[in-house]
Amino acid sequence: MRIVLASDHGGFELKEAIKKCLIEKGYDINDIGVYDTKSVDYPDYGKRAALMVANKEADKGIIVCGTGIGISIAANKVKGIRCALCTNEYMARMSRMHNNANMLALGGRVTGIGLAIDMVDVWLSTEFEGGRHENRVNKIMDIEISKEEEK
Repeated sequence: MRIVLASDHGGFELKEAIKKCLIEKGYDINDIGVYDTKSVDYPDYGKRAALMVANKEADKGIIVCGTGIGISIAANKVKGIRCALCTNEYMARMSRMHNNANMLALGGRVTGIGLAIDMVDVWLSTEFEGGRHENRVNKIMDIEISKEEEK
């Protein structure tokens, strides 16, 4: 499985810990930054990672900023992305089972490394249930409209 990782400066340390664990487990990781704690704008990294998932350059994406909020909002602006901001293992599991999330967002300043690793493990190992959830996910994806369609 190809996984794209990205963070801003607030998520750098957590991203690095996640990357180390995923590499040890044999995942194919593409870390697109950041590579230090110098201040950057999280939308740039959320967008880049989301585009890679949307364009099938990665199977899934994991993104981290200080709270996970901003970077998840940015990622969800990309057509085809269902990025879930999770704060516990149950949310991570349900985001895959019921929402078929293709990106996971975490908060580097609000989530401990141990919990984050556990959430990533659960998220990556949980399959989408389909069934009644398929129709709901399709309805979510149908909401994606362009500026021209809004008029």
